[in-house]
Amino acid sequence: MMTSNTVIKLHNTKTRKKSEFTPIDANNVRMYLCGPTVYDRAHLGNARPVVVFDVLYRLLRQVYGATHVTYVRNFTDVDDKINATALARKEAGAPGTLEQLVAERTEETIGWYLNDMGKLGALEPDHMPRATQYIGQMVAMIEDLIAKGHAYAAEGHVLFAVDSWKQHYGALSGRSVDDMIAGARVEVAPYKKNPMDFVLWKPSTDELPGWDSPWGRGRPGWHIECSAMSQELLGATFDIHGGGNDLMFPHHENEIAQSCCANGDDSFARYWLHNEMLQVEGKKMSKSLGNFFTVHDLLDQGIPGEVIRFVFLSTHYRKPMDWTDKKAKEAEKELRKWHELTHDVEPTTIDEQVVEAVAEDLGTTSAITILRAIASNVRNIEKFENSDGSSKLHGAEHTRSSLHWKGILKASAQFLGLLTEELGEWRMRAGETHDVLLADLTERLSVQRMAAMVSKDFSEVDRLKAAFVAAGVEVRMSKAGVELVPGPGFDAAKLEGL
Repeated sequence: MMTSNTVIKLHNTKTRKKSEFTPIDANNVRMYLCGPTVYDRAHLGNARPVVVFDVLYRLLRQVYGATHVTYVRNFTDVDDKINATALARKEAGAPGTLEQLVAERTEETIGWYLNDMGKLGALEPDHMPRATQYIGQMVAMIEDLIAKGHAYAAEGHVLFAVDSWKQHYGALSGRSVDDMIAGARVEVAPYKKNPMDFVLWKPSTDELPGWDSPWGRGRPGWHIECSAMSQELLGATFDIHGGGNDLMFPHHENEIAQSCCANGDDSFARYWLHNEMLQVEGKKMSKSLGNFFTVHDLLDQGIPGEVIRFVFLSTHYRKPMDWTDKKAKEAEKELRKWHELTHDVEPTTIDEQVVEAVAEDLGTTSAITILRAIASNVRNIEKFENSDGSSKLHGAEHTRSSLHWKGILKASAQFLGLLTEELGEWRMRAGETHDVLLADLTERLSVQRMAAMVSKDFSEVDRLKAAFVAAGVEVRMSKAGVELVPGPGFDAAKLEGL
């Protein structure tokens, strides 16, 4: 049931245009996001779709009600890369069978992933299925595809017959089968009827993870996983399917082919959303370029998860995002000011303009611009307020206090997953550091002041005072001594190098 009159518009990759979002059932809006293959820590690019679709999840909950949205994000926990990682551990002397080492690795990596994504402010989905928990559903779907003439068994493998769906295959990515064959890197195998046919099931050795099936002991191909899990948890047809645009082909194209053929009609996900890729300092992230890092790497460097999230939201999801050190520093500076403005207030009402901005194809950049305007409004009002919060001036523009707007700023930022108590811990830690910094600077100014009273040269005292004021610090000097009081616009970075 809708709890808002907000109209959501989304760019649908399937139709190549932005259109109004109308759910199949407003009482159960359903969304699926392709999750990670859990063989190692998530790199920064892996995190972008998590944050993008977390914003969409928050929007859907806001518009339709938190209990009327079902969000699924899977874990691929059966994969050659996972097996290779476990094998390397075994060869290094780790105890246990290879299958046990695979299980240990996936448990470890899933724990890392959930912890890292949580530090970016991502809400956990309603369901987080693991591929290994849905092998039975995958086998059943494969059997159905064979029975309907869309798949065939060959040498212990089962492959999807692309020719059986040729008139539709490629519609999502906008390429014909012939073009894809000409330009794609496809596995050449003698048992394939068509080079584009893809694996639904493949043999597994005794030591590697495997399951019994009508085609022998084996394991599923990658693409069938999402089709089976989404059907089981969301139904044959659901509202939104998301992922990075690198998954559009072949993964999402193959999902559509499998699922539609299993359903017997051209139905599966109604809206497809894809986020663009991430760059680092203007270049594609690559280990060879030395600009490859994980979310955990950044967190270990002291970059708060909230800062990472802010940088992500500052670029529209359908545009390439460039992570730079400059953006991170600017984001931290701005978030610190917002925390200072709102740390002593409760969130109140979400600004409707912020909701409308996000509802316009996840316009987070516009939403942040609105938050900046609200923050600026708070500072302007504070200039004309008495200590009790009452206005020194009269008129319609001053009928609402800064406290009123602070509550709106906090609520609106939290709608975007910012300024939450959990993510704001870094600001509190930084605040403790700032207390030490200000204590040191207070002592320094006191010493300089005492020296100046003897020498009558107050130039250094004046220089320090000017620097403190420029950093948003109120300087109070009296017979009792010196006191430095950080104001709402306090910026510790401006005190560096004094």
